[in-house]
Amino acid sequence: MEHEHQSHIDHSSHHSHHDHPAKAPVSWAMAAAATLHCLTGCAIGEVLGMVVGTALGWGNLPTMVLAIVLAFFFGYALTLRGVLRAGLGFRAAVKVALAADTLSIAVMELIDNGVLALWPGAMDAHLTDGLFWGTLAIALTLAFLFTTPVNRWMIGRGKGHAVVHQYHR
Repeated sequence: MEHEHQSHIDHSSHHSHHDHPAKAPVSWAMAAAATLHCLTGCAIGEVLGMVVGTALGWGNLPTMVLAIVLAFFFGYALTLRGVLRAGLGFRAAVKVALAADTLSIAVMELIDNGVLALWPGAMDAHLTDGLFWGTLAIALTLAFLFTTPVNRWMIGRGKGHAVVHQYHR
């Protein structure tokens, strides 16, 4: 009898070793929330970079580079703020922000700046032109739409914003 019981225990542990727990499906709402968080930082940096570069009369390339650098900076900064507030040390928080946001920001910036670069007249528009603000709004909207599936895919694999969720309270 004891041998049967031991055999059952060994058998059940054998199954648990091979069974992989099913991950909960990632909702589009969760992916959209992660993307919106990322978009907020990107938009702050993007708009600030475009405004500064345009106001200073810089050319298209330096203005775009500044906008991209600031988009990454503010995107990471928003994530850092949250995980630092949750009590994580600075070095660990930087690692979390880099893991959570790098791909999302990169895709967002590729789409956003691609639209701005390819839209006729957008890169030459001034801050007072409706074309400047309209194209920027369209570019950010498209960046959101293209990046949301990327974030859903990443979260579903335990990457991207999934690494941040454990620090949310």
